[in-house]
Amino acid sequence: MAKVKPLADRVLVEAAAAEETTKGGLYIPDTAKEKPQRGKIIAVGTGRVADDGKVTPLTVKVGDEILYGKYSGTELSLEGKELSTGDTSIALLISPKPKNCNGSQEHPIRH
Repeated sequence: MAKVKPLADRVLVEAAAAEETTKGGLYIPDTAKEKPQRGKIIAVGTGRVADDGKVTPLTVKVGDEILYGKYSGTELSLEGKELSTGDTSIALLISPKPKNCNGSQEHPIRH
């Protein structure tokens, strides 16, 4: 993907894939799929710039898995990927990264 860098306190989020089937195994057609509310931060800006010129670092970083509001941010498509961009307030929470029994990181959002 092209190297993009959000400005100031903005983030770029790659939406997680929408569920293909229900828990019962039924196929969900494209027209009935819900908009994903989770994703991975793939780029961040430098931080919020205050009136006095000081930069406040962001609380999120590249690679964080987040949950965000259904209609948060601005949607865009870049090189075939569905992305959202907005300021850091679109992130409602950062998903924890649980460790499995052998100590390696599991993917926190895949179910």
